[in-house]
Amino acid sequence: MGFCRKSNAKEGRGKEAVFLRKKITLVRAIALIIGTVIGSGIFIAPKGVLQNSGNVGLSLVVWLACGVLSLFGALSYADLGTSITKSGGHYIYLLETLGPLPAFLRLWAEFVMIRPAVIAVVSLAFGRYLIEPLFAPCHAPALAVKLVTITGISLIIALNCWSVSWSANTQTVLTVLKMVTIGLIIVPGMLVLAEGHYENFQHAFDTSSLALDKLPLAFYSGMFAYSGWFYVNFVTEEIINPERNIPLSLIVSLLIVTLGYLLINVSYYAVLTAEEVLASEAVAVSFADRAFKSISSAIPILVALSCFGSLNGGVFAAARMLFAASREGQWPLLFSMIHRRRNTPFPALLLMLPLIFLVVLIGDLYGLLSFFSFSRWLFIGLVTLGLMIHHYRHPEIPRPFKVPLFIPLVFTIICFFIVGMSLYSDPVNTGISCAITLTGLPVYYLVVQKSRIPTSCSTMFNSITVKLQVLMEVIPQEIQTY
Repeated sequence: MGFCRKSNAKEGRGKEAVFLRKKITLVRAIALIIGTVIGSGIFIAPKGVLQNSGNVGLSLVVWLACGVLSLFGALSYADLGTSITKSGGHYIYLLETLGPLPAFLRLWAEFVMIRPAVIAVVSLAFGRYLIEPLFAPCHAPALAVKLVTITGISLIIALNCWSVSWSANTQTVLTVLKMVTIGLIIVPGMLVLAEGHYENFQHAFDTSSLALDKLPLAFYSGMFAYSGWFYVNFVTEEIINPERNIPLSLIVSLLIVTLGYLLINVSYYAVLTAEEVLASEAVAVSFADRAFKSISSAIPILVALSCFGSLNGGVFAAARMLFAASREGQWPLLFSMIHRRRNTPFPALLLMLPLIFLVVLIGDLYGLLSFFSFSRWLFIGLVTLGLMIHHYRHPEIPRPFKVPLFIPLVFTIICFFIVGMSLYSDPVNTGISCAITLTGLPVYYLVVQKSRIPTSCSTMFNSITVKLQVLMEVIPQEIQTY
């Protein structure tokens, strides 16, 4: 998986075209999905799910429902990925089904808000788990967490800027460590249950703290933990035999993740009470302190490395959406270029950094979940709505993997319901998210539509692009689909 280079005589002597080969096999696709999905979410979301669902029993139901809902979404995306064979994920599907305006708004929300916020959440979890043991039994200072977070973000961006191979090899190692971490959580919890300790499940569905109006926020936390299954659709053009491997990788990955998440949560509650989960800033650390004190110091480090791996996978996939948008003429050409020696998407990675730092410094972890989830799930719902419209308008298009329409219908309705209810449950964060998304409208009409840009401005933009291209040592890329 990575950028390759070949000579191109048509472009003149000394010039080269840089392209992407089909190198993602079924196993690599499954590793990409699982390695990206299982990151910070399962280690930070249990508190949010429990807090907003009201009791242990309903929180487990939410985790299962989120798994089923994610599978419905994944099946819908498998249909799209095998019929619309371009890379770019959400963006390209909206462009092909609902048109350029929704696609641009998704792109705008992604790189102004969603991507910085997602990276900030995962990185904040990385920072918290890495230094929380140093301050036990007290909570780590927020400033210290954010300083470590910024260091981690800088390292992952530098790694991806330096070498695709290093990034890919790092991802493989971290995925293995991730599975070890999950095993170290599941096994002790199952042993506790085997010994007959069911005390924490005796009043699992106690309704005294139930608040149905907060339930959408519980789904936001749960769906955040499952998010990442759609990243394989970002790299469609790099997947070998996508008609077979996209559906298989999505189905296998979601089944494994759903089972793993349920077992992890059962293990948490087998060892910790609901009150202890709610009081903890790092659930896995509290679990390790209670379950096995002898190696409890290793668990936070393993969790932090898991977050690091998820961050690495997300950053890798994000560059593909930028490339797709640049290719469609909706994003500056500079973002689709790669470093001429490193073969990495240098501008796309580097230019995300200031917004990520800003979001880390001004946001808190759980507030950011609601902040970016509104736009993320609104547009994912629009994608599956677009799938149904595409089925109706273009029945002649071959669909190697065709899902029954009730699957995207159910997924779309639930996405819109959760998004709508969140405006009531958390009007401040979701309102800000909605407003930021809508700021893309004037940008689209004044800047993106080329006919509205004065010739002098176009000349200036082109001049700036050329100067930055020389400064960054980057060149345009091409996609190979053989």
